[in-house]
Amino acid sequence: MTRLLPRPIPTPSSLPAALGLLLAFTLLQTLCLPTGLVAQPLDDTVRETPAAYGDTVRLSLADAVRRSLDVSPEVEIERAGRSFAEARLGEARQSRFLTSFSANTAHSFAPSLDIPTTSTRPPGSYYLDPEIVNDWTVDALQPFNRVEVRAQQPIYTAGELSGSIRAARHGVDVESASMDIKRLEVARRTGDIYYSLLLVEALQRLADETGEVVDRAKREVQRLLEEGDEDVDQADLFEVRLTEEEYKRRVVEIRERLETARSALRRQLFLPDDVVVETADRRLEPVDFQIHPDSLAYYLDLGLRNRPELDQAEAGIKARRALVEVERSDYFPKIGFQATYAYSYTPNRPQQRSAYVGDAFNGNSTRTGFGIQMNLDFFQTRERVEQARAELNEVRYQEEAAGQLVRFEIEDAFRNVIIQKTNVESRDESVRITEEWLRNEQINFDLDFGNTENLVKAVRANLEAEARYFEAVNAYNMAVLKLLDATGTLTDDLERDIFTRSDD
Repeated sequence: MTRLLPRPIPTPSSLPAALGLLLAFTLLQTLCLPTGLVAQPLDDTVRETPAAYGDTVRLSLADAVRRSLDVSPEVEIERAGRSFAEARLGEARQSRFLTSFSANTAHSFAPSLDIPTTSTRPPGSYYLDPEIVNDWTVDALQPFNRVEVRAQQPIYTAGELSGSIRAARHGVDVESASMDIKRLEVARRTGDIYYSLLLVEALQRLADETGEVVDRAKREVQRLLEEGDEDVDQADLFEVRLTEEEYKRRVVEIRERLETARSALRRQLFLPDDVVVETADRRLEPVDFQIHPDSLAYYLDLGLRNRPELDQAEAGIKARRALVEVERSDYFPKIGFQATYAYSYTPNRPQQRSAYVGDAFNGNSTRTGFGIQMNLDFFQTRERVEQARAELNEVRYQEEAAGQLVRFEIEDAFRNVIIQKTNVESRDESVRITEEWLRNEQINFDLDFGNTENLVKAVRANLEAEARYFEAVNAYNMAVLKLLDATGTLTDDLERDIFTRSDD
């Protein structure tokens, strides 16, 4: 299936001008590029011509995929989501110890004491004198400060803490699968752009050969006009000039599409604008890929084991199941240990040392002990549990749908590879047949036994076969990428550079 670079199209110098013109126009039609040939990068691709003084970067498909995965902001977005989930897991684990540990302060003004001059009570017994009262006059106000420290340690939560930790842990798995999904998407897009660039380069080489045919036809018409050939008139020259203009338009289209393809790859790799991107592959060839002997069953099993969408759904089910347990924990009492220490201070207010009397503006207090918390809103708890179960069922249905979708995508991609492989083999054989036909017509033409029109048909068929072959190779390569993507192994396979060929 491997083809060498296309050979220059043999066109005898004695080819009549009209037939040469017909051949040139046919070549232009053959090289008309289909719309949307080049895959799109992350952002909108604009037409750019690489700077003449920029560096040239030559990349293989594996190099391009590795770099795109390293620099892609899409992947980094998903990575940030996973980091967030990991931090949330850490928070859930830390909740096992000192669920609540806080310090609060209060700062204001407090009254002084209005102590009668006749009072004989010691400062620690002012509370026994009913004539001693708070003095709220402005001049008597004193700064007041209070600090309170609280700590709470859960002992039994009826599965709330353990369920929250499990849910957070599976949440990390969900985000990891999301990142794997995005990595596959970026790798697939990079591969499509890479092979599209190779296709446009191949068609450009065919366009260069077309230019030679157009130029040769023009010179032939001008020569025959100068010699006064009765079979050629000014109409032939005008037709040649029109064909030349059509060729120029086609050349510009191919050239700009080539630059767009290079720009797409450059944008995908986030390279500077003055960098010229070139492919390490010298030509567009079918990737070296062999279908597994076990056929479809092998790829179905491979996909069911590796597709991140299925891993994501499975992790989502586990997370939702844990959240159901968290909601159910509200049916049961929860036991914890709590300690509180508070200290208040206001100048000129002596502490009153009594087991029964305290001063809110000056003193300290401590409270410790075990406590039980019980949620008595059973009907509301029941509805919250039902909501959690509904969300669990939703993810279960999503997993079931994802499984069927994955199976279909794998089967569709598998059969498409077979179709495109057969297409490449058929196109390759068509090229071989047209080459044999062309050699036969050339020999007959050189021996004056041939028909000029048949020679033109042979040249035209050969060029069309070459162009269709390259398009078939491109379609086959993308079909292989799609199959690897459908089985979830594309990223690893491209990073391992499984398609690398040794130089011939």
